[in-house]
Amino acid sequence: MWPTEASSTRYRTPDAAATGFAIDYLHMVNPVIGQFQQGDARSGEVPVQPSTAGPVTTVLVRELGADNSWWVLGAGTAAIALSEPVWNASITSPVTLTGTSMAYEGTVQTQVREDDNSKPLGQDYVTGGSTAMGPFSGSLAFTKARAKYGAVVLYTTSAETGTVMEASVIRVQFG
Repeated sequence: MWPTEASSTRYRTPDAAATGFAIDYLHMVNPVIGQFQQGDARSGEVPVQPSTAGPVTTVLVRELGADNSWWVLGAGTAAIALSEPVWNASITSPVTLTGTSMAYEGTVQTQVREDDNSKPLGQDYVTGGSTAMGPFSGSLAFTKARAKYGAVVLYTTSAETGTVMEASVIRVQFG
């Protein structure tokens, strides 16, 4: 998922991969990067926050390829649980998004992105819970992808600054 194969960017450490993802992919401003938590011998997770007191986005990382560089496979946060689509699902436009969330005024921003393109193919929002986890369901229309793979990105922003606070990101295929 990140960085993409076409990119020359490669990361030597899991922390560097999570930092690059938070800044360049999610567009977080000055994220706080937590300590890498080992999973198996070649994977784990890195907690990322918009500030020391902010919500945690858990970035899933894995060592891949002949050069043993670190890659981001996805991300999740407790306040945004996506039920549909699932990881690596084949999607077409419009894609149905269902799950539960808790966000300021219930608003969770949504995007469909393709690999190697920073501009979303489509973006909108869904509304879930505002003071407790609540269900959301919506559809997101997007333009035809040129790439085979991409991601569904759901995130919240600060009501005060408009910056990204937390995100859930899953890998998808375009059908």
